[in-house]
Amino acid sequence: MATYGTMPFHLETERLILRPWAQSDAAEFSALLGERGKGTPTVEHTRGSIAELLGATATTGFALLPIQRRDEGDFIGYCGLIIGRSTVEEPEIAYELFERVHGNGYATEAAGAVLEAAAATGRKRLWSTVGAWNTPSLRVLEKVGFERDHVSTEDSGEVVWLTRSLP
Repeated sequence: MATYGTMPFHLETERLILRPWAQSDAAEFSALLGERGKGTPTVEHTRGSIAELLGATATTGFALLPIQRRDEGDFIGYCGLIIGRSTVEEPEIAYELFERVHGNGYATEAAGAVLEAAAATGRKRLWSTVGAWNTPSLRVLEKVGFERDHVSTEDSGEVVWLTRSLP
């Protein structure tokens, strides 16, 4: 089994800052998760989720990171690496942003920074899984170099599996 470096946990782009989670992110994270249309988790529950994310980071050496806009300083979503349906050796990139900021290129910008961070760990490939209905997310992944690998069917519908080699 290969040994991988730890992903940088503070990333900056022209317009964004990706940083480690803080318990103070819980209310905004809850609101973001509520946009999925399946109910809004309590802030207390979300604090537990943040603790789980921090624990996973300590175990895997990579992270899902909150995204802040540099000028406004507001929390607009998250982007980073998770095990998801994949493995520690070939993790998944994941992201979710508030609907109010969709269409501004933030997901593409954040994903580009995470790809560089993933490459710095020595990994050679990443995955992503996206609902087939989620055309905007599929476009983001294609913009940052992911290619479709296969489609699976789950209880929630068709899932597109994409992969990207890292330098």
